Amino acid sequence: MAKNTLSFVCQNCGAAYNRWQGKCDACGEWNTLAEEDTTGSVPVSIRSKRKGRTFALESLAGKSPDAPRLSSGMTELDRVTGGGFVRGSVLLVGGDPGIGKSTLLTQATSMLARAGHRIVYISGEEAVAQVRLRAERLGLSDAPVQLAAETSVEDIVSTLSEGAVPRLIVIDSIQTMWTDTVESAPGTVTQVRASAQALIRFAKKTGAAIILVGHVTKDGQIAGPRVVEHMVDAVLSFEGEGSQQFRILRAVKNRFGPTDEIGVFEMTGLGLREVTNPSELFLSERDLGTPGTAVFAGIEGTRPVLVELQALVAPTSLGTPRRAVVGWDPSRLSMVLAVLEAHCGVKLSGHDVYLNVAGGLRIHEPAADLAAAAALVSSLVNAQLPTDAVYFGEISLSGVVRPVAQTPARLKEAAKLGFSRAVLPESARGEAGGDAGLTLNAVGSLTTLVAEIAARGSRRGAQNASAEKNATPARFRRGEG
Repeated sequence: MAKNTLSFVCQNCGAAYNRWQGKCDACGEWNTLAEEDTTGSVPVSIRSKRKGRTFALESLAGKSPDAPRLSSGMTELDRVTGGGFVRGSVLLVGGDPGIGKSTLLTQATSMLARAGHRIVYISGEEAVAQVRLRAERLGLSDAPVQLAAETSVEDIVSTLSEGAVPRLIVIDSIQTMWTDTVESAPGTVTQVRASAQALIRFAKKTGAAIILVGHVTKDGQIAGPRVVEHMVDAVLSFEGEGSQQFRILRAVKNRFGPTDEIGVFEMTGLGLREVTNPSELFLSERDLGTPGTAVFAGIEGTRPVLVELQALVAPTSLGTPRRAVVGWDPSRLSMVLAVLEAHCGVKLSGHDVYLNVAGGLRIHEPAADLAAAAALVSSLVNAQLPTDAVYFGEISLSGVVRPVAQTPARLKEAAKLGFSRAVLPESARGEAGGDAGLTLNAVGSLTTLVAEIAARGSRRGAQNASAEKNATPARFRRGEG
């Protein structure tokens, strides 16, 4: 009989050690090592008797039919997955607790079930009655979705193998699943890896599409071993702030489609509502006429998205000024601040800096540098930026404004939403063309933009001083002075 091998496995990255230690050397996390049985998932006695089988080898010149896709009926979800669920594919969906993962999957499975497909929803965290309550709240209780509350992978595979093969299977969540081939508690690295491997093997064998729901850690990463993300075909991240109604579905990995597309949803009392025009939604509560706000014309995949960047620069009483940013890369903000101080003469070492992307959207492209710099300088000099202007461009360390991709698409989206001017890199003027209908203000360096905003702030300060001077005699005549 084989002897069990015990080792200490990091629950964050999956690294194994012979003895316990406080810190994982692989990922740097503390107190994440747990004792597990790392004996192979298949007993040694069985592995030794199994003989290998031969399989056919094919050449590269053959033609393979396109993988058939199953449309979910939700346009935003199909956009992120690349057009629908591919037969035999496995998707991993992660997100913060309460963000709406189960709500999204309940709506998608209900639409597919109403279309006549066999859909199975297996919950390892909730009872069947709890899933039914959610469906009733969403008005989807009449959808013929097959429900079950089970955590044993062997029982799940055996049940799904009977009758017609389901077109889509939802496992909520993979951290609650367990297999009796591994002697570890559910949720451990070994159990998650073995359970995912068994479900993926079933999907590839039968052609059923499987969606695995995964928990996330405090820093937003999917919990469990990273090898699971390599095993699945697509990894989707459901993002958003709990205090806001906007939700963003983003593809982190996708073998059958793009990884830069996003789907935008709005959380309502009746579930998630698809947002076909995200720009109009993100700008619906825009602060007009307020210094420190600039509209950024961005690109998410193939879709142009306009969003407002809000900046606040205030004098600090601390020895080290504070830098806080929401929705953007903090390292990118530090770089922009360094360029402003080194090449434009903007002294921010004695000010606290706050930057926020309105609407809960997270920006990843460097084209937002110019809009962020404009908002920061506008807040510093108390100058109102033009309300009909959009900004986009990448800032280099030398202060030069570099061009970005898909300039015509950005300008077309801005013109559609009623903007009349655009501040863009000088080298992108020729790419923009003249059919956008916008007044183009091309800047070659960040110094030019800072000078324009500073001049606007000086004029506004002079106007305020003049208005206060003219109002002084009136106050004395009323006996207020």
